[in-house]
Amino acid sequence: MRGHWQQAGSRSRFSAIVEPVSYDSGMAVSAYILIQTEVGKAAEVAGEVGAIEGVVSAEDVTGPYDVIARAEAGTVDELGKMVVSKVQLIGGITRTLTCPVVHL
Repeated sequence: MRGHWQQAGSRSRFSAIVEPVSYDSGMAVSAYILIQTEVGKAAEVAGEVGAIEGVVSAEDVTGPYDVIARAEAGTVDELGKMVVSKVQLIGGITRTLTCPVVHL
């Protein structure tokens, strides 16, 4: 990221130029998708989610979520479309929470 400070009256602000980031995988955005399912559906849901293009892994787990998946997409919009149009339509899913990975 490049940028510079601008003075406007008594206020200063930083104007940033955000440059696209490219990672080794070729995908710009990755996220963990935390999934709650109906009772007894975790293994089945994990298998179906894992078969979706762009999903790198899907595991059934214990705790407040029943399945955790890792997905990759070219953009945040593509990732959102994958979750809404593919993941959330799988039977047995009651709720999802998408957590984009950040590189600090």
